[in-house]
Amino acid sequence: MKSNWFQSVIQSIAEKGRELLGLEQTNGANADLSSMCKRLLASHGEASNVALSQQIIHLYHGLDSEKRLDFFKLLADEFNPDILELKRAAQRYFESGNPQDLITLNNVLEAPRQELFRRLNLAPSGTAHLVSLRADLLKLLKRHQELICVDADLKHILSSWFNRGFLQLRNIDWTSPAFVLEKLINYESVHEIRGWDDLRRRLMQDRRCFAFFHPAMPDEPLIFIEIALVNGLTDNISDLINPTAPMLEPRQADTAIFYSINNTQTGLRGISFGNFLIKQVLVELSYELPWIKTSSTLSPIPSFAGNLKRWLSGEARQPVDKLFENVILQNNDSILQVAENNQLDTSLPIKGILNTILENNLSADDKTLHVLLSDLALAHLTTIGDNNKLPDPVAIFHLSNGARLERINTYADTSEHGLTSSFGVMVNYLYNMSDVERNHEAFVSEKKIVMSEHLNKRARQLEG
Repeated sequence: MKSNWFQSVIQSIAEKGRELLGLEQTNGANADLSSMCKRLLASHGEASNVALSQQIIHLYHGLDSEKRLDFFKLLADEFNPDILELKRAAQRYFESGNPQDLITLNNVLEAPRQELFRRLNLAPSGTAHLVSLRADLLKLLKRHQELICVDADLKHILSSWFNRGFLQLRNIDWTSPAFVLEKLINYESVHEIRGWDDLRRRLMQDRRCFAFFHPAMPDEPLIFIEIALVNGLTDNISDLINPTAPMLEPRQADTAIFYSINNTQTGLRGISFGNFLIKQVLVELSYELPWIKTSSTLSPIPSFAGNLKRWLSGEARQPVDKLFENVILQNNDSILQVAENNQLDTSLPIKGILNTILENNLSADDKTLHVLLSDLALAHLTTIGDNNKLPDPVAIFHLSNGARLERINTYADTSEHGLTSSFGVMVNYLYNMSDVERNHEAFVSEKKIVMSEHLNKRARQLEG
């Protein structure tokens, strides 16, 4: 309600500013956005600033994709720092070392488009519009690297505005506003929510859902996490997302399983607050449910299938080859046995046989195949690549947050998506509040992956 009232005030100011400036509604094709942006930067009146900001945003949204690209090129070409003024300011500071000259240099160094973004934020719902604008920009970056400076400035501005200190944690349940609940359905990208009945089950008393909101976008969950209260570590996602699963009395649960984390705003990509969300939720759960002793994820391995297929086709590079080769060597007889059991061609090279096995999504009843998939997943999850990073973004996220690689679960997600992206394999990352900081430091400083005793022993065996 307060937000709606504030937005109506901003809208009233914009209308007054439009009257003062004599602005008329027009479409993007007929507008000189360059002149309007420069006019906005030169304007000093509050009402005129709000009116111009609203007009520019309105015109931008009326542009087709080609004209939007032209607008971003305009920002890249015409709103850069003044090079001559920058050289003079830098020279003065280098010669004087004067703090005032440093302030001047910093002011000159900032591209005018940063101030333009700040002023565009004055428009009604300006922050949401800028987040949407960056989402459009990100789609263009691969083909138009000349726009990287625009993205860097916009990301810098949004990172300041979406600082953790501004975010608000909310518990979402079935009594939350319908428009928020509907957005959970629309934004869930990990495990699809199939309608209202499915959502209702995910919000019952043995489930929890928390989200971060921002005061400038009070109706938009920026990131949300879904949690199941269960007994023991869960090794199968269907047990958690089945809408007909029996409900457990929360007092009978001893484990909280974090099974879905969703970033909802493409325009905030690269601005991380998921780590803050998990840690704050852990604190919230410890207060609300002090009898819960274990907190763990049940996470996908979205890069697993692609990485393994690249290796089997000869495209992967060292050092991933070594561990995968070791898995092949130690499971050579098992691979042949699985192929024979399923009447597959065993005359192929061993890599070809393995590729055929994986492509056929063979029966989960074959225990030998479970061991093989577990070893391959472990090799994938523990290999630091040439870029000094793990290949899996989910693993990086949880390990850098201080989680422990606890258990690998084969055939944990037998949905079409689960089999395609990771051959059905999922992982439990364990969060122990007393260990997270130590685990975090070990990973970010030494690239040490903290694992359970069982996985640690198996990893050493694979290393040879």
